Amino acid sequence: MYGMVNRALEHMIKAGFGEDAWEKVKEEAGVDIEVFVSNSGYPDDVTYKLVKACSQILRMTQEQVLFEFGRHWILKTAPDGYGELLNAGGRTLPEFLQNLPNFHSRISLLFPHLQPPRFSCSEATDRSVRLCYRSNRAGLAPFLMGLLDGLGEMFHSPVRVHQEVFRGAQFDYDVFKVEWNGPSK
Repeated sequence: MYGMVNRALEHMIKAGFGEDAWEKVKEEAGVDIEVFVSNSGYPDDVTYKLVKACSQILRMTQEQVLFEFGRHWILKTAPDGYGELLNAGGRTLPEFLQNLPNFHSRISLLFPHLQPPRFSCSEATDRSVRLCYRSNRAGLAPFLMGLLDGLGEMFHSPVRVHQEVFRGAQFDYDVFKVEWNGPSK
């Protein structure tokens, strides 16, 4: 993963729990990298170790850490680093979700070695959509659920997210039903 992911996790931990908590997380994870360079690649294992260590140090499940990290990413990291791209995604929650399949295509122009997830939408109504999520990386469904929750907050249209299909032996993707109270205009 690119360093921007680990930097964002660092920012979330420091903002919510302090510098000492971040140092404890790095120590628990066995990560001695002082500064993550945003546009440099790091082994995925580094990020997974940091999430696991966050879980242990902060006494949260890994799923809770990933969910909160997804919210942090969409509410803090994305606006600061990708504001224009985020704004180009749509003016409403339904519009943004429908444009999500194209979002990482634009980001890939900035990060040529990016291995982005792939999204597809189906069964869209004015109050819901089914979102199919495919990734080369396992275990990130809670992160996506946090992203979706953060998008609901960003667009002032709170969401309910229900995972209908779980990636595993039978499926190589996850499917989520995303619902909101009505058209987000």
